[in-house]
Amino acid sequence: MSRLALTALLVRDYDEAITFYTDALGFRLVEDTPLGTGKRWVVVAPPGTQESGLLLARATGPDEEARVGDQTGGRVGWFLHTDAFDRDHARMRAAGVVFEEAPRHEPYGTVAVFRDLYGNRWDLIQPATAGPPH
Repeated sequence: MSRLALTALLVRDYDEAITFYTDALGFRLVEDTPLGTGKRWVVVAPPGTQESGLLLARATGPDEEARVGDQTGGRVGWFLHTDAFDRDHARMRAAGVVFEEAPRHEPYGTVAVFRDLYGNRWDLIQPATAGPPH
């Protein structure tokens, strides 16, 4: 059996990224382990998630630094599912999360695009069914 465990997300600063993902998005800090020379192994995940998470990787060097906030070429790259869209949308907005649009209803569920603190685009989705969007 295989499973996707972590997805690396380039960030400018570990601590500001941890604050955004835990305070604004409500993720939990799973691990923050120093690796020496200023590097850390930092993993965050939405509450209740056991199988996957985001590895917050501090960008080093000009190539990585240029990609912070644009890892997917401007496309939505992450899909955050919720069981209560209105609750999470309101909480995230109150925490300063910038939504690009008003919530909309699609055949696959209620969705709105937001940006993280670096400008990466995400979907907040309350699925209409238990399955993935079509």
